Amino acid sequence: MVQSVYIHIPYCHEICHYCDFTKVYYNEAQANDYLDALQQEIKLYIGNERVKVNTIYIGGGTPTSLSDTQFQKLLQIVHQSFDVENCKEYTIEANPGEFSEEKMKMLTEMGVNRISLGVQVLDDHFLKMLNRNHQVKDVDHTVLGLQSNGITNISMDFIYALPNQTLDHFRTTLQGALDYQLPHYSAYALQIEPKTVFYMRYQKGKLTKPPEEIEAEMYTTLVTEMEKKGLMHYEVSNFGKVGYESQHNLTYWDNQYYFGFGAGAHGYLEGKRIVNLRPVNHYIKFINENKRPVLHEEIITKKEQIEEEMFLGLRKAAGVSKDKFQAKYHVTIDELYRSELEVLKKKGWLKEDSEHIMLTKNGMLFGNDVFSRFLLDDNSKL
Repeated sequence: MVQSVYIHIPYCHEICHYCDFTKVYYNEAQANDYLDALQQEIKLYIGNERVKVNTIYIGGGTPTSLSDTQFQKLLQIVHQSFDVENCKEYTIEANPGEFSEEKMKMLTEMGVNRISLGVQVLDDHFLKMLNRNHQVKDVDHTVLGLQSNGITNISMDFIYALPNQTLDHFRTTLQGALDYQLPHYSAYALQIEPKTVFYMRYQKGKLTKPPEEIEAEMYTTLVTEMEKKGLMHYEVSNFGKVGYESQHNLTYWDNQYYFGFGAGAHGYLEGKRIVNLRPVNHYIKFINENKRPVLHEEIITKKEQIEEEMFLGLRKAAGVSKDKFQAKYHVTIDELYRSELEVLKKKGWLKEDSEHIMLTKNGMLFGNDVFSRFLLDDNSKL
């Protein structure tokens, strides 16, 4: 049963130099058409009924780049389509400085109970380098505004290992972030993705990242400082107070099904992954022709499901449950992976008890190397 919903809003007032998500510059007229198309896409999957789900996540792009009227319409579409009153977690991504007073008031009125703020770094010079359209003062204003409007479940997202960033500079941003005393933080090392400004500069030799050993020190510093403040390191890149773990993202890491609506959105329904068309005008055109705006559907084999179960589950500090794995796939982890487990334990990257298999702290630094050991060959006993 599908218990989670992701909705993509592709509009931005500025395009960040590192971002490879589906995004376009905000256009008021097109955004109106997009919201109409989004409403129709949702109906193509769920009809006119109001569906009960556990989590809703509106991401982007930048959902808060919409006008106040459009933002209200977006929230109304969600409210009409899903049982918001009984939804455990309803998150909207936002940029600091883009929340009008009207938008803030709409949040609690329409059932939104969590905000994910894309802060990235607490330094105006670095924010300009990233082509972010906010300043540090906007972070202060937005956090205070949200809290005064009853939204206290706030997460901050950060990027580290930025061009020219030193370990001391990262420590300053980290301390500044922790001073807000929020219940949740996410931090990711910069990835230089194709078709981004940073990628073009990197290819021309005009941009470099800090050395790998400095990036590793940044990560260990991140973990240490978060844990000192009582924030659980519950996933490779995520930290939260007890009870504030991202329930929506746990859907992904638990390899559960979810709807994906909007241009470029990904969904995971029984037996298949679905990727929507990325160009916004193509997405709208397909919907207007009463067609699902799907770029491609991929049938997921049992082998692929098992591999994903391990890759995603091991990102969590809790790891992969042996009993749940066996109940789901009718084979034990030991039967499939005993030799790999022994190798990884000897390296100090993996640990296990009677119930779970988990990454060690050191293993989290070498996650991709660990995950590659759980690729199955075609002769595996499934």
